[in-house]
Amino acid sequence: MARGLIRIGIGGWTYLPWRGTFYPSDLPQKRELEYAAQQFAAIEINATFYGRQSPKTWLNWAQTVPDGLQFAMKGSRYCVTRPKLADAGQGIETYLAQGLSALGEKLGPILWMLAARRHYDADDIAAFFALLPRELDGIPLRHAIEPRHESFRDERFFDQCRKQDIAIVFGDADDFPCIAADTASFAYARLQCMREGVETGYTAARLDEIAEQVKRWADDGRDVYVFMINGAKVRAPAAALALQERLR
Repeated sequence: MARGLIRIGIGGWTYLPWRGTFYPSDLPQKRELEYAAQQFAAIEINATFYGRQSPKTWLNWAQTVPDGLQFAMKGSRYCVTRPKLADAGQGIETYLAQGLSALGEKLGPILWMLAARRHYDADDIAAFFALLPRELDGIPLRHAIEPRHESFRDERFFDQCRKQDIAIVFGDADDFPCIAADTASFAYARLQCMREGVETGYTAARLDEIAEQVKRWADDGRDVYVFMINGAKVRAPAAALALQERLR
């Protein structure tokens, strides 16, 4: 079995406290994406959760980053905040029609982040999964889902994800359950328990543990996406770089 490809990255690239801590102080803001993309192999886009991006923006992102980098992106809030996920069909179509295919091979997984109040409903999840396309303009699509309620710790949910090759997000947030289930041909982790008092966000011992988990996923043949996204966000780039170094 071939080893999976590992991509470590950060959530977004515009964050003022990163000036001087990650970005050189004299780096023009318009070059922040270019700089971040030279350090990492993946970046998670948060803006797509809140609104549509212009075709020009998608093309600019594609042209700014090197080959090999992939953007993961949050699915629209207008799809995942409905009372019934089954009613998200038009929203998903609108979301996918905004120009994502301009990214080509740089188009990574789409993250569907559920509200903490949403309970597991097997029929509604089945209907939602049926709405998720497997390709866009000839580009294969990968989907990840981040449930934030304990009721999703259910074998029926795991089976639904496996049948559709949908990854359940592995997370370490204190406020949400960590549902560790291997359900897809790839793994997707969002880590957000960094501490500002630790230079690398996580202690060396914890980074070693995370690295071993990532290796296990990759050794199983899964492509792996790991994003440092929250907590002491100022430390996210340092944490991602430290983890990346352990996996070289």
